[in-house]
Amino acid sequence: MTSRRIGLVGGTFDPIHCGHIDIGRAAQEALGLTTLFVITANTPPHRPPPIASAFHRFAMVATAVAQREGWRASDSELRQGGPSFTSETLRRFRERGYAPEELFFILGADAFGDIGEWKGYPALLDSASFVVVSRPGFPARDLRRQLPALAPRMALMPLEVGAGASSTILLIDAPTADVSSTAIRQRCADGRSIAGLVPVGVQQHIEQHGLYAATPPG
Repeated sequence: MTSRRIGLVGGTFDPIHCGHIDIGRAAQEALGLTTLFVITANTPPHRPPPIASAFHRFAMVATAVAQREGWRASDSELRQGGPSFTSETLRRFRERGYAPEELFFILGADAFGDIGEWKGYPALLDSASFVVVSRPGFPARDLRRQLPALAPRMALMPLEVGAGASSTILLIDAPTADVSSTAIRQRCADGRSIAGLVPVGVQQHIEQHGLYAATPPG
């Protein structure tokens, strides 16, 4: 077993919220990750452009991870410019000397359901282990039924009896906050509280800078 176990959590983080934190924490606890990089995307290839600037999105990520042992905010995708693709991010980590078996790309079960549309699929799945954590309404264990072609590569954590080296898609059923960045932005626009939906420091950053607030008339 490798001594380095590097977790990667990517996202637009517009803003980062407690669901993202829960996903990272579940993976860190299940896999004993030595470091977890939270990587702010520049421009998502399949979504509308972010509302907040790259500066604010990265600042919120840095604030969210500051007190978490082993967590690091990464601007590696922001520095590349253009759309952010997981396949290219994993390639850059390998160029930095990390082997595929040391890398664990972490995401929610809702996002993994669209993996067939990602750039570089299916070779992408050989670049790292993919760690898929349940999201409200999207149990990770259901992915075997939803993606039968990938089912032989899937294993529930803790690792099931008989799971072999081909099990590079690790499923974690863990509770995660029922919240989305879209809902948070809407609450801000409506003037409603987002307390408890984002880390306290992120809430303070949003309120201090007036992020996502509805534009006043005139």
